[in-house]
Amino acid sequence: MGRILIALGSNREGHWGKPPEALQRAVDAMRRRGISVIGLSAIYSTAGVGSWQPGEYANAAIAAESHLAPLALLRLLKGIEAGAGKRSARPWGPRALDLDIIDYKGLVRHWRDHVPVGGQGHRLTLPHGRAHERPFVLKPLLDVAPRWRHPVLRQSAAELWRSAMRQESGQILGEIGQLR
Repeated sequence: MGRILIALGSNREGHWGKPPEALQRAVDAMRRRGISVIGLSAIYSTAGVGSWQPGEYANAAIAAESHLAPLALLRLLKGIEAGAGKRSARPWGPRALDLDIIDYKGLVRHWRDHVPVGGQGHRLTLPHGRAHERPFVLKPLLDVAPRWRHPVLRQSAAELWRSAMRQESGQILGEIGQLR
């Protein structure tokens, strides 16, 4: 089937409770919908990203298997997000739950010359167009897929993590729990 890597994030309370609880409930919802979870990261407290930094987030990652096609999986994840609560209209704004496909079985889609094309909200870019720059994605990813290599950049998760650590935003503040 191949491995799928999914990043989870939350920075405000929603229908599913506080951010760490929302992340766990998202994992439970994925399992109920037929996604086989094969690896779970710790839950990390992380700093916000962007010019409008909304405070601390809870971030995690899972490794999974599924027979769903990429767009069907994305639709399923967006449905799970909606169940957790309303999302801010502004990019990187407050959200009860954010689920992103980081890698789908090594598939490359909408990358041109190693640069992501278009916005994540309008079409599915695989691997995720900015995951390689984000400490809050890479640290949990190291927990579940330490040998993962970026399908386009060909760098290991550890190499990408070392580079991302130089970023000013999205830094890991500490471990606050463990997905189960």
